[in-house]
Amino acid sequence: VSTMNAKARSGGEEEASGMRSETLGESGCLGEVKRGQAILVAYLIATLELTFLFMQMGVMPYLAKSLGLDSVGFGYLQTTFGVLQLVGGPIFGRFADQFGTRAALILSCASGSAFFLLMSFSTSISLLFLSRLPAVFMHGLPGAQKVITDLTTPSQRTDALGKLGLCFGIGIIIGSALGGVLSTKFGIFVPTYVGLVGNLINTMMAMVWIPLQAKPKSDHRLTEHSTPQSGSMFSIREILRLMKFPGVMEVFIVKVFAGLPVGLFLVMFSIISMDFFGLEAVESGYLMSYFGVLQMVFQGLVTGKLTNHCTERTLLRLSVFVFAGVGLGMALMRTVWHYCVIAVPLVFAFSTLGTITDSILTKAVPSSNTGTMLGICASVQPLTQTVGPTIGGVLYKQFGVSSFGYLQLIVNIGLFVYLLKSKIPLREMKS
Repeated sequence: VSTMNAKARSGGEEEASGMRSETLGESGCLGEVKRGQAILVAYLIATLELTFLFMQMGVMPYLAKSLGLDSVGFGYLQTTFGVLQLVGGPIFGRFADQFGTRAALILSCASGSAFFLLMSFSTSISLLFLSRLPAVFMHGLPGAQKVITDLTTPSQRTDALGKLGLCFGIGIIIGSALGGVLSTKFGIFVPTYVGLVGNLINTMMAMVWIPLQAKPKSDHRLTEHSTPQSGSMFSIREILRLMKFPGVMEVFIVKVFAGLPVGLFLVMFSIISMDFFGLEAVESGYLMSYFGVLQMVFQGLVTGKLTNHCTERTLLRLSVFVFAGVGLGMALMRTVWHYCVIAVPLVFAFSTLGTITDSILTKAVPSSNTGTMLGICASVQPLTQTVGPTIGGVLYKQFGVSSFGYLQLIVNIGLFVYLLKSKIPLREMKS
């Protein structure tokens, strides 16, 4: 009898164990589905936010002109936006690390709503400058990158981050076209109303679909013990502390300087397209759309495939080497058709460098600090937008378009030699 009871108990335990395993398996599948949904929503939020941003960029010159703002004043307006984005990037990243990814995305989308609301009330130059203030927390792309970083494994990360290039390309193409159509047919303030409603929808999506705690609890506890989140969101020391991790400073320097000369060229592109290429406004818009399509193809489809066949170190060196070749091409180009050819390797290098460096830098710091690291990375573009008009204007006026190409060539040859000789540690930081 005791033997029978023991067998019965054993059978019951095995059945219960099987049921628990089945339940855990179903829970794992359910968790995987929810992670997939959250990542897709992050892509959608990033796409919509970029669309609205490029939509207002197309309308802003006409709105500023209608309020009596001259070209110098418009330059100050753009610089104000760039400075706010530059300062806000690391602060937004710290906020994401301390309060979670959902709270950070909600803050970004709500700031976007405030941005377009104030812009819709801009009946004077002072109100127009005031409408730039919420830009300090408008960081939908880094927010989406944080979601992806938290919900993917290191091996999946580069490909998943690369697909954000599709979002960027769609934002450029649809946003630029939509802003022109809406402002022409319905009035110059209509795009701001669309941006306001769209960002409110983004806010609701972030509240409903983005998980409250993206990282596993065990991972969160471990990283909290290993690198405590001391200090406030505005602590410069905490932000700079990340630069001391192995390889971080070296990779960040490459990220900043490799694309800086081309970034200066792109900041000045509206003037260069008019004066040097002799393009009309419509033709310049087509060229931007072409740039957006290339961005979608390379960052969304090509970069992720390359990571399956090449190491991140190899791709980092390749992107810098291609940038050097792009510099030579820019120095020699004379027509817009030359630029269309050069744009192919240019976008490839830009996409690969941005995706690979973001992936490397988030792996080099503890997972509790990935938001801050992504915020620092997001400050690179606003930095170019801030210093670009001044430095780019001097280069263009004094030395012509070819100066951007020669500077690009010299800087990237130096960086390529540095990457060949130095042994930058590229590894995932263990919590």
